[in-house]
Amino acid sequence: MDTILVVCYSYTGTTRRLAELLSSHHGWPLGQVSDTEPRAGGTGTLRCVLDSLLRRHPAIRYEGPDPGDYRTVVLLAPVWMYRLAGPMRSFIAQHRDQLRHVAVICTMASGGGTNALGEVARLLGQAPLASACFLQREVDDGSCTGRLLAFGEALRPGSGRAHLDVPQDGRAHPA
Repeated sequence: MDTILVVCYSYTGTTRRLAELLSSHHGWPLGQVSDTEPRAGGTGTLRCVLDSLLRRHPAIRYEGPDPGDYRTVVLLAPVWMYRLAGPMRSFIAQHRDQLRHVAVICTMASGGGTNALGEVARLLGQAPLASACFLQREVDDGSCTGRLLAFGEALRPGSGRAHLDVPQDGRAHPA
């Protein structure tokens, strides 16, 4: 199939908002990764920290189309403790063989996006074809909308823009 699938994991809802906007604007289907055990309460935050620091692969549930049926899969996940959120790490490990072409979007409070993007590349065994990072405040105030939609446009077949560069600040800029 020559289409694009959006897959997200979101603990607080920030990443989900970006995924829903990208998906609805471009008409792409949306799959969601969720925890099999809720992270609510004080122990949930501790689990987030431990999953990140120890690079654990927590148990997940995926609801959505089969990623292997899509030409490109856009993964959206938060950054925890300067690392990729554990549930997305689990998703990549479980579906690695189905993820032929991958683009990645990370959301973060202040930093760590380049670390998370590097982790995705290591898990996949190849660099993503495009990547971008957005700060939580940009998502909250909507100032990232233009960059997000441009990111999606660059992924469309025939767009002529096969790559978006991510400089040290973790913010995507078209190549």
